[in-house]
Amino acid sequence: MSNTSDTTGKNVMMTVLDTTCLPPAERTAAWAETTALALVTTRFRFPDPAHFGARIQAVTLGPVQLSAMSYAQLVSYRSARLIRASDPELYQVAVITSGRQGIEQARHNTVLEPGEMVLYDSSRPFEASAGGPGRCGSLVVQFPRCLLPLPDHVVAPLCGTALGAAEGVGYVFRQTLLGLAQAGSDLSGPDRQRLGTIVVDLAAAVIARYTDRTSALPPESRTAALFQQITAFITRHLHDPGLGPATVAAAHSISARYLHRVFQAHGTTVSGFIRQERIARCRRDLADPLLRTTPVGAIGARWGFPRASDFTRAFRTATGTTPTEYRGLWAQAGPSV
Repeated sequence: MSNTSDTTGKNVMMTVLDTTCLPPAERTAAWAETTALALVTTRFRFPDPAHFGARIQAVTLGPVQLSAMSYAQLVSYRSARLIRASDPELYQVAVITSGRQGIEQARHNTVLEPGEMVLYDSSRPFEASAGGPGRCGSLVVQFPRCLLPLPDHVVAPLCGTALGAAEGVGYVFRQTLLGLAQAGSDLSGPDRQRLGTIVVDLAAAVIARYTDRTSALPPESRTAALFQQITAFITRHLHDPGLGPATVAAAHSISARYLHRVFQAHGTTVSGFIRQERIARCRRDLADPLLRTTPVGAIGARWGFPRASDFTRAFRTATGTTPTEYRGLWAQAGPSV
């Protein structure tokens, strides 16, 4: 397999294939070989093989694999014969990031636009196409079918269908995949294992919600997916000084008591998580040399501390120093920090 690996240690994704490193005549064969190893075995048709280009980056999260891909126009298909020859029995969920793409599986013929998601199954024949304009892209997460905590009769009717645009728990799922694809530092083995579990739980929540079968999920999967959805909501609303347990519970149509139980199961509290996230963003902005002329109070207000005295007290409790002193330490350290 032709490949180049990222050895800088600055990105968790490994570049499995970048065809710009290969002669044009070798690119389509390298793509077919690499996708058979990194994804599943398929056959291809290339409308313009002389100008074909593609790139795959991948990260392993325990038994889960996330691949970030970009590719020129192509058609891929997985036949019953290929399945009989080799079937890893995987579910794959793709988030379209660019281009107009299509898939046909289980008598469903679906056209997808950027932001939409689709589920497909390595154990069923399919045909997929990427039609541009320009390069197409997708994030594909794949995992053993046995890991999905939903019965096949619930999942099968959805194969080859669009799971809609990324909204609600779908938004959380997409943002989680984007965050992993753009991770700025290496992840340890235990971290990857835990993140793989989270990805599968979120995928299950997306599928179950689309079929209105959330009750089919085990309680632990529902709780994990709900926690991710709630924390994503919180991070999007940190600027709101009224953000608190009551507003968070109401936004998710659950009781405050149940909300606290969800956070207790993850070793934290709602108010503690909100405070921790707000302080983290204030620290980031106070250390940013481009924001050095922004008043300290304005930074606090930006992240949900409208009163300067409340901001100073909360920041000192969390960091042992005042916001002004913290900014001064970074200013003295200079750009080498």
